[in-house]
Amino acid sequence: MALLQILCYPDPRLHTVARPVDAVDARVRRLVDDMLETMYSADGVGLAATQVDVHERVIVIDTAPNLKRPHVLINPELVARSQELAVTDEGCLSVPEIYDKVQRHAQVTVRALNRAGETVEYEASGLLAVCVQHEMDHLLGKVFVEYLSPLKRDRIRTKMLKRLRDGRRS
Repeated sequence: MALLQILCYPDPRLHTVARPVDAVDARVRRLVDDMLETMYSADGVGLAATQVDVHERVIVIDTAPNLKRPHVLINPELVARSQELAVTDEGCLSVPEIYDKVQRHAQVTVRALNRAGETVEYEASGLLAVCVQHEMDHLLGKVFVEYLSPLKRDRIRTKMLKRLRDGRRS
């Protein structure tokens, strides 16, 4: 396994729409393993392939308290969304140390392929529902700061560009 470089906002590659995975093969399983290692190393709870400059529909998530019960979502799709909405603080490995409130569906049902290429479907609520929607946004080329006001987005963009100029990721 290998640690992958996580793209930082406002890198334009974060706005690339991911393409579907044709087959869950050894290459995709290696990508999943590398993404999990990268996510755990960065103390994250979710990571989309877009964030590591691989523009395929692959997500890893682990919201378990001990962080060793990962969800692997290949070609995920939301098949149901609750009408109830919830506002939670969100952060992102591509926007380190920045957190803000985002409104999302309180519950979702997601269908995807797992690491073995089998179809899985489950309902998610709480932090898992937030993570599923957040990471699926990445596959569409959307970063959570796009839910914020233009003023907040501009401030975050300026702060992130300054960090990059100073040679710091966080």
